[in-house]
Amino acid sequence: MNSALMVMWERQVKEYFRNRQRLLVTLIQPLLFLIAFGFGIGAMFEETGNGSYIQYLIPGIVGMTILTSSVMSGMSLIWDKQFGFLKETLVAPVSRTSLLFGRCLGGATTSTLQGLLVLFLGFLLGFRVTNWMLFPLAVFFMLSIALLFNLIGTSLASKFDDMQSFPLIMNLFVMPMIFLSGALFPIENFPTIVKIFIKINPLTYCADLLRFSLEATTSIALWIDLTVIGGLIVLVGILGTHLFDKMET
Repeated sequence: MNSALMVMWERQVKEYFRNRQRLLVTLIQPLLFLIAFGFGIGAMFEETGNGSYIQYLIPGIVGMTILTSSVMSGMSLIWDKQFGFLKETLVAPVSRTSLLFGRCLGGATTSTLQGLLVLFLGFLLGFRVTNWMLFPLAVFFMLSIALLFNLIGTSLASKFDDMQSFPLIMNLFVMPMIFLSGALFPIENFPTIVKIFIKINPLTYCADLLRFSLEATTSIALWIDLTVIGGLIVLVGILGTHLFDKMET
């Protein structure tokens, strides 16, 4: 099982580094958000006395980058379906759980690297880590968040065969999650009905974890963030394993 998991992890990582266009494309969206929001809204944010908007924005952009790249990792599963590689792995005498988590851990590794690249861009724009002692914790949180959304993306992709419909449907979920999470804007002034959606949005707790580890600030109790993210990883892992077990060879 461990060897199968490592093989799938290594394949996902190698596939990522061989596709330089994918690396470039996945950095364009967060860069546009950094420029548009950082310089477009930053001045107004600071005029209201809320401090540096770049300091507020970067953890949210890092979380957004990890979310987007992670859920879209399900595309590789659909691609493997189309070209027969998935069938070869499913008939192998190894646990499908190891295949699932190998893929997702590989995707989580590359998504975390993308998050770190965006964080580096943030440094160039003036972002500063408040407490470097918490930085290893930030990397761990990035990896955990990436694993969660890779599990979600891969689990959903197991029910798709069309490579064109999957990204369209994912975008319908991803964009509301980004804007209704507190990743880009403070959530205090949202209407009550909107706050309900914010509270059931996993990215809300992910962004709060990143703010705690990068800025040493939090708007939600840390134990709540950890419970939500940890519980979702377990639940989605169980669901994903069930869906993988049901996949036909």
